[in-house]
Amino acid sequence: MPTNSYTTHPDRQSINSIDDDDDLELEELGVHSSPRFGDSDGHRRPSDGSRWYSPAISLKKLRQKTPKRPWERDIRQSGEDDDLDGLLYDQEHEEAHLSHATISSADDDSPLLTTGQRRPLSRQSSGQARSGLRSRLGLPIFGNRSLAREGMLDRFKRPGSTQTANTVPPREILVGQVQKSRYPPNVVSNAKYTPWSFLPRTLYNEFSFFFNIYFLLVALSQTIPILRIGYISSYIAPLSFVVFISLSKEALDDISRRRRDAEANSEEYSVLSFDRSSLRTPGLTSSKGQAPRWPEPVKITKKSRDLKVGDILKIGKDRRLPADVIILKSLPTDSLSNSQHDAEYFVHDNSEEEHGAPETNEDGELSEAAGSTETFIRTDQLDGETDWKLRLASPLTQNLALPELNRIRITASSPAKNVNEFVGKIELAQLLSESYDPAAEQSGKQDEHSPQLPSAPLSIDNAAWANTVLASNTVTYAAVIYTGSQTRSALSTSASRSKVGLLEHEINSLTKILCVLTLTLSVTLVALEGFEPTNDKEWYIAIMIYLILFSTIIPMSLRVNLDMAKTVYGRFIERDKGIPGTIVRTSTIPEDLGRIEYLLSDKTGTLTQNEMELKKIHVGTVSYANEAMEEVASFVRQGFSASASAGGNELLPFTNASAQPSSGPATRTRREISLRVRDLILALALCHNVTPTKEEENGEVVTTYQASSPDEIAIVKYTEEVGLKLSHRDRQSIILTVGDSGISIKAKILEIFPFTSESKRMGIIVQFSADHYKGCPTQLQNEIWFFQKGADTVMSSIVSANDWLDEETANMAREGLRTLVIGRKKLTSEHYGEFSKSYKEASMSLNDRDSLMARVARDYLEQDLELLGVTGVEDKLQKDVKPSLELLRNAGIKIWMLTGDKVETARCVAVSSKLVSRGQVINTVTKLKDMDAANEALDFLRNKTESCLLIDGESLGLMLSQFRIPFITLAVRLPAVIACRCSPIQKAEIATLIRQHTKKRICCIGDGGNDVSMIQAADVGIGIVGKEGRQASLAADFSITHFHHLTKLLFWHGRNSYKRSAKLAQFVMHRGLIISACQTMFSIASHFDPKGLFINWLLVGYATIYTNAPVFSLVLDRDVDEGLANLYPELYKELKSGKSLSYKSFFTWVLVSVYQGAVIEGLAQILVGEITGPRLVSVSFTALVLNELIMVAVSITTWHPVMIMCIVGTAIVYGASVPFLGDYYDLAYVVTWGWAWKVSAICAVSLIPVWAVKLISRTWSPPSYRKVRG
Repeated sequence: MPTNSYTTHPDRQSINSIDDDDDLELEELGVHSSPRFGDSDGHRRPSDGSRWYSPAISLKKLRQKTPKRPWERDIRQSGEDDDLDGLLYDQEHEEAHLSHATISSADDDSPLLTTGQRRPLSRQSSGQARSGLRSRLGLPIFGNRSLAREGMLDRFKRPGSTQTANTVPPREILVGQVQKSRYPPNVVSNAKYTPWSFLPRTLYNEFSFFFNIYFLLVALSQTIPILRIGYISSYIAPLSFVVFISLSKEALDDISRRRRDAEANSEEYSVLSFDRSSLRTPGLTSSKGQAPRWPEPVKITKKSRDLKVGDILKIGKDRRLPADVIILKSLPTDSLSNSQHDAEYFVHDNSEEEHGAPETNEDGELSEAAGSTETFIRTDQLDGETDWKLRLASPLTQNLALPELNRIRITASSPAKNVNEFVGKIELAQLLSESYDPAAEQSGKQDEHSPQLPSAPLSIDNAAWANTVLASNTVTYAAVIYTGSQTRSALSTSASRSKVGLLEHEINSLTKILCVLTLTLSVTLVALEGFEPTNDKEWYIAIMIYLILFSTIIPMSLRVNLDMAKTVYGRFIERDKGIPGTIVRTSTIPEDLGRIEYLLSDKTGTLTQNEMELKKIHVGTVSYANEAMEEVASFVRQGFSASASAGGNELLPFTNASAQPSSGPATRTRREISLRVRDLILALALCHNVTPTKEEENGEVVTTYQASSPDEIAIVKYTEEVGLKLSHRDRQSIILTVGDSGISIKAKILEIFPFTSESKRMGIIVQFSADHYKGCPTQLQNEIWFFQKGADTVMSSIVSANDWLDEETANMAREGLRTLVIGRKKLTSEHYGEFSKSYKEASMSLNDRDSLMARVARDYLEQDLELLGVTGVEDKLQKDVKPSLELLRNAGIKIWMLTGDKVETARCVAVSSKLVSRGQVINTVTKLKDMDAANEALDFLRNKTESCLLIDGESLGLMLSQFRIPFITLAVRLPAVIACRCSPIQKAEIATLIRQHTKKRICCIGDGGNDVSMIQAADVGIGIVGKEGRQASLAADFSITHFHHLTKLLFWHGRNSYKRSAKLAQFVMHRGLIISACQTMFSIASHFDPKGLFINWLLVGYATIYTNAPVFSLVLDRDVDEGLANLYPELYKELKSGKSLSYKSFFTWVLVSVYQGAVIEGLAQILVGEITGPRLVSVSFTALVLNELIMVAVSITTWHPVMIMCIVGTAIVYGASVPFLGDYYDLAYVVTWGWAWKVSAICAVSLIPVWAVKLISRTWSPPSYRKVRG
C-alpha cells in the first residue's frame, strides 16, 4: 500500500525560482506551520478547524483559480491535509466539486491579503510559494497519500522495504503537530453520574431491590380508595427517607469524585508549541545559500484537559504526568551539573547537522543536549511500587535541540492495560536541504542514494504513564502518546468484584421468611372468616389490605441501618490508635472480619520485613558470612591493588576447569580464593539495576540507592561495605571505586536484560573502558563481558557443569536465605557484534518483541556461563509474627502460606515463624510429574490429616489441573499448608477454590503486586503497605501497616462488627414483628375487619423518632473489652457457627415479638374495656414504645453515654409529643392515673417473663463472654 514518503519533483526548480517579492508577500499572509508527516491511510479526516491557507485568503478564490497539476495539490503546509480532507470530496470527484462548488458569503467576504492590495492567489501558486519558502528554510516536507501514490514522496520507506496492509502500525504520532486521527480528550472522569443521569440511575438502582419496590407498591396502593388505610404521606415518608439517605450518600460521593477530577483536569502544564505563530521570527527568510535556522518553539500553558496526542510537555520535579508519554529529552535543572561522565557516551545522530557548544536558554536550562540525564519517576499511584523507576530518553532524541523535536514520528502499540509493557518505534525526518539533490533527482537516482531514515526501538524504559510523578531533579520533555480513557491508568482501572458480606446473605434469607410470614398471616385471617366478604370487601381485596397492614413485618429500614452501622465500624477501625495507618477501602464487609476461617498469607514482606541483608556468599570452595566481611574486603583490596600496581594477569578470567572446586589442590590456595571472591564481588557490583542518587538533606548531600528490588539494594550495599562502591551510574556507564585507594573501574553498558517474573533472572553486557583512571587495571580494558544472576532453578541450566551448586543453594535455603546464582561469560567483539545485530532486529519488531529478544539472548549468551558463586540474602521476620500466628491458630483459623520462594526457604520461615506448631510433622510433596505420582501422594496424605503439607508450584499445578476436588477436599482439613514456588495465578486459584468449595469466609493478606489477584479473589482482602509498594494495599479491602495488626483487626473490630450488626438486625426485625402482632390481635378482636390499629403518623413515628435512635445506638455495645478479646481467641472461634443470627435465634425473636405484641394489645383491650378507640390506642401505643426502649436497655452489656442519651432522649421526645397527638389519643384520659398504671402493668407483663427466661438461660448456660468477664 502507499506509504508516507518524501522526495522532490522535477518541477521543484520552478518552485525554487519564485522571486523574493513573492516570498515577502507570502510573509504578509502571516502564517506557515511546522512540517507535517503525511496521512498513511489515505482516508478523509474530519477538519480540526485549522486552514492550510492563510486565514486572510478566501476559500472560494482558492477553489476557483487555475486548476493545479496533479502533483501540486499535495505540496501543502501544516494542517492542510486535515482540513481539505474534511472540506473537499475524494480525489475522483474533485474536478466536479471545483466546478460546482458553492461558497458561503463569509468566505467571499474574507480578504485576500491582510494588508496592502487585495490580489487573487491560486491554490497552485500558494502551494508553490510555500514549498519554495520551506525549501529555503531547510524545513522538512512530509508527503501524504496522494504523493505517495505518484511515487514521489519516499521519506520513511527504507530501500527495498515493502509495506502491506497487515503491517500498518496501530498508531503513528507526529510529535508537536496536530494529529490526523481523533483521540479521546485528556479528561479524568471518575464520576459515576452526570447531572441528568443522577436521578434516573440512582432511582433505578434503589428500586431494583425487591423491598423498595414492595414498599413503593404499598404506598401507591393508598391512591386506590378501596385499599386506602391512611394518609398516603404516612407510607411515602418512610420510603422517601430510606431512598433519600441512599441518594444523599451517592450524591456526596459523586460530588467528591467530581471535585477531585476537576482539580486533576485543571492542572496546568508547559507545552512546546510549534504552531504558525512560532515561525514568525526574525531571520526566518534568510537569503539564498545561507544555512537555515530552526525556529525556537514557543512555550505555552495548557490545562490537563486540553492536552492532545503529540503535544510536547515540559515536566519538572514532583509534577504529576497528566497522560501517557514517551521521554524525548531529559536535562538537569542546573546546566553546570553535567559531568564528563554524562557527556562521554553521547550517541550523536550522524544525519544531523553539527551543533555548537551547549547553550543555556532563558530558563537556565540547557538548550542543546549537552549531557545525558536519567529521569526517575514514582509509580506508587499506578502500581503501588514505592521505589523510583528509571526512565530514559532514546539516544535518537536526547541529542536533538528543542526546535527539532517536531521532526519525530512515534509508532506506538495500541492502548493496553499492562503497565509493565510497551512496544514502539521512533523515527526522525530528514531536512529538505540534506536530502534534496536536483541533479540526482533528474537522473532518477534520488531514491536509490537517499540516506536511511534514523530510527530506534521504544520500550517501557522510554515510557511514563499517567499519574506517575517525576522524582528526579531534572527537566524532562515528553511527547503525549495516549490520553484520557486510553491511558494505562484508565484502562487498568476496572470495577472490582462487588463483595457482599455473609451477614447480608443471612439477613436476606431471614427476610424471605418474613415475606412468607406476611403472606401467610394475611391469608390466614381471611381464611378464618371463610373467605367471605367483610364490610363490602371481597376476600382478595381483604388479603391485599392485610398485606398493607402487615408490611411493617418486612424491615424496610434494615438495609439503611446496616449501611450506616458499617460506616461507624469503618470509623472505629481507622481511628484506632493501636493499629495506626489502617484504611478501610471496602465498607460493605466489616462483619466478615469476625467470620474468617481460612487465612492465606504471602511470605516476603508479609510474614517477613522485606528488609534484605546479604548474609553469605559462596564461591565453590568456601562460604563467607557477615562475620567474615573484613576478610572479603581484604581480598577485594588486594585483588585490585595488585592488578593496578603489577599489571599482572590477576584480572584475567579463570578457565572453567580452574573454577571448579574439585580441579585439584591448586584451586584451594588462598590466592585462588582471593581472586574468586574479587571476581564475584565485581560481578555483583556490575550486574544490577541500582542507580545512586544524591539528595540534599539538612544541608548535606546524601547518596541513596534506587532500585525496583530490595534484594539488589542489599547486594550493592554489601559490595560497598567490602570495598567496591557504586559511585556513578547512568544509562551508558557504571563507575566503581575501590575503597579509599583511588582506583576506579569504568564499564560501558552495552545491553541490560531486566529481571522479570517469567525469566527469574537479569543480566548485563559491559565493556570495560579504555580510559585511564587512576590505578585502573589494564587487563580489563576494552574487554566485553556478560554477567547474569538469577534463581537457581533457571541458572542451573545456564551455567557450566558443576557439582556444588544444588547442595549449597539447599544449605542456604535451610537457613532461610534467598539465594541468587551469579555467572559470567567473556564475549569477543565479533560475537557481540553478531548478537547486537540480531538483538536490534528483534527489538525493532512490533509483534512478539519480547519473545524474539529472549530467543536471541538465549542463543547467543545464555549458554555455558562460568559459575562465580551464590549469594544468600536474609529477610527478617515481621514484628510479633510468632505470637500473632499462634493467636490466629488458637482462634480456629487455618493458615496457608503461599510464596514464590524455594522449598527449603519456605520450610525454614514456616518453622521459625511458628506457622507450624511445635511437634507437627511437615509432609513435603515436590516435583510431581505424572498422575500416578500425584495419586500416591494423595493416598499418603489422607492418613496424615494431623500433619502439615508443603507443596511446590509444579506439584500444585498438577493437583489443581488433574485432582482439583480431591486435593482441595484433603487440603482444607489440614492444620496448615505451605505452597512454595507459587505463581500469582496459582495464589488466586487457590483462594477461589477454597472459597467455592468450603463456602467459608477466607482472608488473603499480602504486600506486593504479585498478591493482588489473590487479595481480590478473597472474601476479605488485606494489604500491607510495605517495601514492595502499595499495590496490594490499594487493591485490598483493608490496608494495614504490620502483620501483627491483623489480630486486633479480626479479634476486636471484626468480632464487634459482627455481633453489633447481628443485634441491630434482630431489634429492627423485632420492632416490625411486635407492631404486626398488635395489629393481628386488633383484627381478630374486630371480627377480622381489615382496618389499621396504628395509622398515619403514629406508624411513621414508631419506626423513626420513637425507636430508631435507641436501636441504632446498639452499634456502640460490646460484651468484652479489648484486652479480653485479644487474650482469649476462643471468643472469636465461636463466631464461626453464626449463632448470633442463626435460624434458632431468629425464631426465638419471632416468638418474643408475638408474645409481647399479643400481651400489649390483648391486655390493653381488657384493661381499657374497648376493642377500638383513642383510649385503647393511647395505652397500647405508649406501652409499645416503652417496651421497645426497655428491651434495648436490658440487652446492653456495656453502657456508653450516647446510649443513655438516645434512650432517655427518645422517652422525653415521646412525652413531649403526646400533646400533639390529639387526633389519635384521648388527651384527657392520658393525664389520669388510670392510664399510667395500665401502661405500667402491660409493660411489666410483656417484659418480666422475657427477662426471667433470659436470666435463667444465662445462669444455666452462660455465654463465653460472661465466663471470661467473671
